Formats: sequence, C-alpha cells, structure tokens
Amino acid sequence: MSGVPFHLPPPPGLQQELEAADLGYEALLDHVLRALQEDLPHGGLDLTSLATISADARAEGVFAARDEGVVAGLGVAALVFHLVLGDDVEVSARVPDGTRVAPGDVVMRVSGPTRGLLTAERTALNFASHLSGIATATSHWVAALEGTRARVLDTRKTLPGFRALQKYAVRCGGGVNHRFSLGDLAMVKDNHVVAAGGVVPALEAVRAAYPEVPVEVEVTDLAQLRDLLAAGCTRILLDNMSDATMAEAVRITADSGVEATLEASGGLTLERASAVARTGVDFISVGALTHSVVVFDLGFDLLED
Repeated sequence: MSGVPFHLPPPPGLQQELEAADLGYEALLDHVLRALQEDLPHGGLDLTSLATISADARAEGVFAARDEGVVAGLGVAALVFHLVLGDDVEVSARVPDGTRVAPGDVVMRVSGPTRGLLTAERTALNFASHLSGIATATSHWVAALEGTRARVLDTRKTLPGFRALQKYAVRCGGGVNHRFSLGDLAMVKDNHVVAAGGVVPALEAVRAAYPEVPVEVEVTDLAQLRDLLAAGCTRILLDNMSDATMAEAVRITADSGVEATLEASGGLTLERASAVARTGVDFISVGALTHSVVVFDLGFDLLED
C-alpha cells in the first residue's frame, strides 16, 4: 500500500483473536488494508481532518448501537484503528461479537489522535455495520426456528472477497455455515442434473470421481427424492417445494430407512420460516442472509470535553 503509513503488525492479542475466529487472517489483513486504501489513495491524506484538526488534538469516541440487534465485526473495526494509529490508539469496552444489543448501547470505545480516529472511522463502520447486519438478520431466522429441529444455513451468495467475513457474521448470529467453496462439498444442482442425465447418474458420477467427498443433491419433486434414497444419498436439498410437499418428503425419508438430512431452499421468507421448520426438515438455507442484508445502524461519536 504505497504512500500510506499503516502500522504493522497489529497487537498480538488482536491478531490471535482474529486468527481464532477462522477468518483467514492474512487475507483479512489484506482486505482491510485495501479498504483503507480506497479512502487514502493520495499519499494517505485525509484532507478534511488535516485542515480542521490540530496535529496534537486527542479525543475519545464511542461506537453505539442505534437499533436492536446482534453485533459482529468489532474486532475487524478495532484492527482498522490499529492499522491507522498503531500504538497511539486505545480500544476498550469492546463487547464480544455475537452480543445482542439495544439502542444506545456502547459496543466499543476508542481514544487517540483525533485526526486518526476520524480517518479510520468510516472504514471501521463499514465493516462492523455490514457484518452486524448479517448477524442480526441471522438471529431473526434463528428465533423463528426456535422449538424445531431446523437450523438456518447460509449459501455461497456472498459479496466477492467478503465470504469468510460474511459467513463469520452468520455464525455470530447463531446460524450454520454451508460449504465455503466448490471444493468443500459436491452439491449437485439442477443444471448438473440436466447435464448428467438425472439425479442418480449425477450422484453416481460424483461418487466415482471423488469417493471421499460428501455429496448433496437437489430435487424438485418426490420421485427424484425416492430415487436418491434408493441410491443411498444422505444429503438432499428440497428446492422450491410447498410446505405440504416437504412434510411428505420428511415422511418418505423416515420410512426409507436412510439416515438422510433434508435441506429446504428456494422461495423462503422469514414469515414462512416457522411453518417450513415444522415440516421436519433439518436445515433451511437462506441466500438473503448475505446477498440482501440491511446494514445495522452503528454510530461513532466523539465525546465532548
């Protein structure tokens, strides 16, 4: 990041925390540096702060929730401040990611040179607000599924470059991650079925090519479901089915003697979540957790003397 005097490495404790969160630390660090570079392309100059704030001014500011929800990405926000200000910033009172908050709750405090705090503010908010939005949305689905066996899954419908962070936010909200990449699990979708000549030929092709890899196959009707159960498929995705059809799919699977997990997908809304879960499916996958999230309203304000 030529021309921008970022401070590396961050504090060891923060680095260890982010590594433990399974975010891919080196990729995360590069991601955050690139985000800062978007705001600081001209030799690292924050023109407004340089013009309006004296070089020796220091301040304390707070991040506070302006709505009810679940926070995520505060460790990433802390990383932003450390990269901009190095040892000259103190981050305190940071609540753990996954904490449910109410309007007015302070979730993090930062103190240091005023110029640097304002330079880092927007990048820190962009990460934390976006990820908290995902965690909050996920928590709503978790609440809707309470009392049933179903768990909410995310998908690969993520912003390019944000997948690890977005899936982390889903976990903070109480959800479960589906596959991270095309190499984690063979997921046979409708186009694969067409290309292979049917659900069973597609399943057998994957088993022959990659016998150690788990396979999930999408079905659109109960005939395909029965065929897959007869072939011993243990992970099946029920695509765009009515609640009644999914309940029948659960019954057929139970009667088959095959210990298969069933995932509901397609056309699902939060209002419908409880009814879908009560059909007895194991998972409900929701692309909207990551592709249509509304950012969580976090604010950053300097404290007046």
